[in-house]
Amino acid sequence: MFWRKNISKWSDDELLTHYKKTENTEYFGELYNRYIPLLYGVCLKYLKEEEKSKDAVMQLFEVLLLKVKEYDIVVFRTWVYSVVKNHCLQILRKENKELIVDFNSDIMESDSILHLLNEDTEDEDQLKRLRECMEKLPEQQRISIRRFFMEEMSYQDITDTTGYNLKQVKSYIQNGKRNLKNCIEKNQ
Repeated sequence: MFWRKNISKWSDDELLTHYKKTENTEYFGELYNRYIPLLYGVCLKYLKEEEKSKDAVMQLFEVLLLKVKEYDIVVFRTWVYSVVKNHCLQILRKENKELIVDFNSDIMESDSILHLLNEDTEDEDQLKRLRECMEKLPEQQRISIRRFFMEEMSYQDITDTTGYNLKQVKSYIQNGKRNLKNCIEKNQ
């Protein structure tokens, strides 16, 4: 019991670090329990049903337990919010629920390069060129492009997870798309 009281006072970063080092689920369990109200609130916002939201929160423990090892998390709260939101959107997609999306050009990026970034093309040569050109991008552009198009993160999610400011994220995406387009066209 003394050990349990002790870790309850640890910061999110300390719990996360200890879990990654030891893979002891007690550390992650403590961290997870702190965020159950946030997880439930986000799930309820997207799924609109209490039971589905409760089920999603239970599923998320296992999902997060695995995902947390794969990422360098700067701020756990913002990272977990992003993962929960994406988890709910996946549930809705599986149920074929229609989502209303505002395609405001100030918020969303659109371009002819978009279909390549989503890797929906069957042209292996184009995909190969895309991958090669992605590797040539400066790190900030590559990270922003990958998170926006391939991981479907919003500008705000990218800002929260990388520490870049909003203007930087928009710039990295815009310049990265232009650089990708030029690189792909040059290598055709």
